[in-house]
Amino acid sequence: MSFFRRPDYQSDTTQFIEQLKAARPGLEQSQRQGRALLWDKQIDREFQARAEAARVPQQPYVYQTGSDHA
Repeated sequence: MSFFRRPDYQSDTTQFIEQLKAARPGLEQSQRQGRALLWDKQIDREFQARAEAARVPQQPYVYQTGSDHA
């Protein structure tokens, strides 16, 4: 170790997060469960392809119902 080496810098945000993790040990596990509930899903590729194929293109002017421009 060098005589001139300074201690590693930690920002206020990093210190806050470390203190929060120390105060609530189950926080990361809770976050992982929430992510799994909302984001980590299996995608049904066949259903997705059928949904894309069934999509009806939107008219340029959504309130126009036909070719009549009256």
